[in-house]
Amino acid sequence: MENIAIQTCGLTYHFDKQKVVDNLSLEIEKGSIYGFLGHNGAGKTTTIKILLNLLKSPRDTVFIFGKEINSHRIESLKKIGSLVEQPALYAHLSGKENLINRCILLNIPKSKATELLAMVGLTEAAAKKAGQYSLGMKQRLGIALALLSDPELLLLDEPTNGLDPNGIIEIRNLIIELASKHQKTILISSHLLSEIEKMATHVGIINKGKLLFQGTIDELHKLSKPMIEIDLDRAEEGAEFLNQHGYKVQHGNTKRIGLHYTSPEETGKINTLLVQNGFTVTRLFQVRKDLENLFLDITKTN
Repeated sequence: MENIAIQTCGLTYHFDKQKVVDNLSLEIEKGSIYGFLGHNGAGKTTTIKILLNLLKSPRDTVFIFGKEINSHRIESLKKIGSLVEQPALYAHLSGKENLINRCILLNIPKSKATELLAMVGLTEAAAKKAGQYSLGMKQRLGIALALLSDPELLLLDEPTNGLDPNGIIEIRNLIIELASKHQKTILISSHLLSEIEKMATHVGIINKGKLLFQGTIDELHKLSKPMIEIDLDRAEEGAEFLNQHGYKVQHGNTKRIGLHYTSPEETGKINTLLVQNGFTVTRLFQVRKDLENLFLDITKTN
């Protein structure tokens, strides 16, 4: 438990008769970036609201840094910063004034506002009205507000939703920096699977309230069979030839074929077999399913 920032133990939650979180057991290590993946409506936002005690969890199911959240509510919430859905900003105030206002409410030195603006890359826009900020700038200001109390844990609900490519890159780089340079533990929910793959150290996949997978990115990739693709002349003939020799070609076209393999040695045997039988192999390389296809594989079977 010493190295665990968030633990849920068989967490179940209902809205009336609808079960929206179903026996959910998360385990999120300190210092990790945990990608919480799921379709819209899968239960991600509900889970985050439970972790923030905005929705009350059953006793002894949610633990923040080892402390049960209901019996240690204030102590737990002091360690958490959050951005759920859209940041709550005063549009008529500047970015800096929004932060100073929160500093006053939290009894934090106003100098913290300048420090946080620099951290999220908004120093040059400090005097600009928040209502004139781009969506990406608003998200960064929202993260700055979440960081004012210097929390150990940051919960971000779909922080890149609706952003343009530059905005997504800015938020991604900021999240990576917060974890690597400032030792924050970050849970980030998203349905943008390709983005999670670029920043997360660990992944949890939720569907219909149930946790279908939890582990590292590498462990997720290991769920799929390794595949090689081969560029060769007469690819269609090559596919038929390999099928006849016991290799099941998964896909192909006139220039390339793809098939599963069991070891690097086997790829050498496949290459030798093709060359010795008159095929010209111009390229052979390993491929792996991207996170999106792995996600679809997992969720469609559950």
